[in-house]
Amino acid sequence: MIKKRKRNLSTEVYALGQHICMSAHKARRGIDQIRRRSYEESLMILELMPYRACYPILKSVYSAAANASHNMSLNEANLVISKAEVNEGTAVKRLKPRARGRSYLIKRPTCHITIVLKNISLYKEFEEYMVYSKKSGLITKKKNKNLTCHDTYSSGGLWDKK
Repeated sequence: MIKKRKRNLSTEVYALGQHICMSAHKARRGIDQIRRRSYEESLMILELMPYRACYPILKSVYSAAANASHNMSLNEANLVISKAEVNEGTAVKRLKPRARGRSYLIKRPTCHITIVLKNISLYKEFEEYMVYSKKSGLITKKKNKNLTCHDTYSSGGLWDKK
C-alpha cells in the first residue's frame, strides 16, 4: 500500500510506501545509492540494480514524481531526491507446524519507505541572480589573505613522545 502526502512547503513533495514485506536493512542498500541524486538519474540506477528492494523504491520515486507533476505542476527534470529513508515496520508473525505437534514462530519484517523530492529550479534562479549581482558589483565579499597552514607532524606536537 502506498500513501501519498505532501508538505506545506512549496518545493517538496512526499511519497510514502508502508508495510512493504522486506527487511529495512536490505531496502537501505538501494536507498543509499539514490540519495541526493536527480530524479532521472535515480530511475536509471534503480532499474539497473539487481536487488529485490529496488522495485518498491522505484514505485515510491515514480509516485513522488507523479505527485509533484500533478499536484504542484512541477517539471520532473528539476526534481532532486532531497530525503530518502527506510524505517522498520511491524513484523508479520506466522506459525509454522513442526514435529510432535509443536509450532515455531516465523517473523517476516516489514519496512516503510519515504521519498522526498525537492524542486531545484528556484535554487537555480537564485544562483543566477547571485552571479549577476557579483558581476555587477552589488555584492562584495572580504577575503582573508592571512591563511596559514599548521602542520601537525613538523611542529612536533604529535610525535614528541618516544
